[in-house]
Amino acid sequence: MGWFKDALAFLMKGGPVMVPLIGCSIISVAVIIERFIKLKRAAADTSELVESVEDHIYRGRYEIAAEMCKRNGTPVGEVLAAGIAQARRGISAVQHAMEEQGIREQSKLHVRLGALDTIITIAPLLGLLGTVTGMIRSFHVISTKQGLSTPTAVTGGVAEALIATATGLAIAIATLIAYNYFNERVKYIIEQIELRATQIVNVFSDIFEEEGGHHEAKSLSA
Repeated sequence: MGWFKDALAFLMKGGPVMVPLIGCSIISVAVIIERFIKLKRAAADTSELVESVEDHIYRGRYEIAAEMCKRNGTPVGEVLAAGIAQARRGISAVQHAMEEQGIREQSKLHVRLGALDTIITIAPLLGLLGTVTGMIRSFHVISTKQGLSTPTAVTGGVAEALIATATGLAIAIATLIAYNYFNERVKYIIEQIELRATQIVNVFSDIFEEEGGHHEAKSLSA
């Protein structure tokens, strides 16, 4: 653990502003890990699920199809389950239910991404604040008699400024990379939701058209 103490001692040379910067880094790492796990699960392939669901729908097993989607545990599954649950009420009810659930799932996908966006903005500003306080400290030392006799007292303020700036930029850059990656994953998942929902709506459209044709044929024969 000696390296950890050395690293912590080095970072603390960045001055008081390092406390919120370390806090930002901890929050960033925690959110990145949590979002990575959640979005990886959410982006799971659902092609086999949709094939099985389509088969059950064509056979009229709406309850079984909805339960399969629920058990899948993905945003796609939740949206499809919401629509299939309204299948007895017609195609409009299916579409409306899917749209509502789709909005809910999109909100879940964006959870805590705002925190990363905030850290991307705040971290460099905190680093800049550390730069300012470090330079103020250096100039204050220079203005005293001690500054003339002990150059290390001056360089301490410069080190504080540079360490704070570098730390703020490092946190912001790492968080920005993760933030952009997660945004791309969210876009992909939303595209999958729209694609799979359209597939199921088309299946119901075919079924309702066939049922309408049968009813029309019966009325003509009568």
